[in-house]
Amino acid sequence: MESKKLISFEINLCSDKYILKLNNKFLRHDYFTDILTFDLSDNKDYIEGVIYISVDRVLENSKQLNENKETELYRVIIHGLLHLIGYCDETKKQKSNMRKLENRYLDLI
Repeated sequence: MESKKLISFEINLCSDKYILKLNNKFLRHDYFTDILTFDLSDNKDYIEGVIYISVDRVLENSKQLNENKETELYRVIIHGLLHLIGYCDETKKQKSNMRKLENRYLDLI
C-alpha cells in the first residue's frame, strides 16, 4: 500500500465545532473526532485527498495521553495519510496495526 504515488493531499486544521459539523454531514456521526480523512482519488495507485484535523481534539488528546502537542499532531497527520493509502481502523486488529505504523513513522520524524 505504501508504494502509491502522491498526487496531492490537503491538511485543514479546524475547531471541534467545525469537525463536528463535517462528521454529522458526511458520516452522520454526532460526536467529536480528531480527524476526518476524505479520499478523493479515482485510481487506487494514487494518493489524493483532504484531511481535517481538530486542533481542539489534538490538544485534549495530548493532555490525556501525556504526549507532546507536536508529536500528537504528527501522529494524527500520519493516521490520516495511512487512511489515504488504504489502511482501515474499524477492528481492534486494524487499530493495533495502524498504531504500530503510526509509531514507526513517528520514529522517522
